[in-house]
Amino acid sequence: MKPPTIIRIGMDKSARSRRRPRAAAVAPTDADMIPSAAPWVASLLQLSDSFYPTGAYAHSFGLEGLVQDGAVRDPATLRIFLLEQALPQLARTDLPVAVQAFAAAGEPADWARLRSLCFLGNAIRGAREPREASEAIGRQRLQLAVMLHGGFAREFDRRAAGLPRPMGVIAAIEGRTLGLPRDAILSTVVYAAAASLVAASVKLLRIGHNAAQTLLAEAVGRAPYLIAEAVALPLDKIGSFNPWWDIAAARHESADFRLFIS
Repeated sequence: MKPPTIIRIGMDKSARSRRRPRAAAVAPTDADMIPSAAPWVASLLQLSDSFYPTGAYAHSFGLEGLVQDGAVRDPATLRIFLLEQALPQLARTDLPVAVQAFAAAGEPADWARLRSLCFLGNAIRGAREPREASEAIGRQRLQLAVMLHGGFAREFDRRAAGLPRPMGVIAAIEGRTLGLPRDAILSTVVYAAAASLVAASVKLLRIGHNAAQTLLAEAVGRAPYLIAEAVALPLDKIGSFNPWWDIAAARHESADFRLFIS
C-alpha cells in the first residue's frame, strides 16, 4: 500500500513575500517625554491625591457650622463663601506661612525661623477645632513624608519634636524634601484647601458632583493670584480676622449632630 500523501497547508513563497511588513518602532518625540526639569510631577500628584491618607476629608474646617447657621445653604452661597471668604483668607494665612517656611527650609535651613513659623502657623486660626485639624493633618503629612522619603522631612521631624505641625509649614517641608519648585507646592496648598471644602459641601448641601467640580475648577484657577499675594505679604502682616467663620467653627464643637471632626 502506498503511504498517504501529506498535504502541507500554508502560504507559498509568493504569498509570504506579500506579507505586511512589521511596523518600525516609533521613537518618542519631545512632546511625548516628561521634561527632565520636571521629574517631580508624579510626586506632586501623589501629594494631591484624595487616596493619600492625610485625614483632610474628615474635616469641613468650619463649613458644617456655617451650613448649620444657614449662612451657606446652596451652591450660590457656597461659591461666595469659597471665592470671597475662604480663598482670600488662605492667601493671608497658610499660603504666606508656607512661603516663609519654604525659604527658611533652604540650604542651609534656618531652624530657629522654622520653629517660630510652627507657632505662627498654629496661632493664625481663631477657633480650636480648625487649629487642631491643621495640626492633625500636618502631623500625618509629615509622618508620611518621613516614611516615604526620609531626607529633610526626617531631619525636620527630629528637630521639631514637641512643636506644632501646622499644614502651611509641613507643605513647605514636603516641597523641600521632594525637590519641588516653591509655586508647585503652594499650588497644592490651594488645591487641598479648596478641594476639602468642596468635598465637604457635597455631603452637607444639595450639590451634584459636576457642579462641585465646576466650582473647584474656578477656585483652582485663582491659584496664581493667591500665590502672588502670599509671596508679596510681609511676615508681620500674616493673619486674618474673620469672626463670622470663627464663631461658626466654635459653635460646631457643641452641635447636636456632626458629620465632620471640624
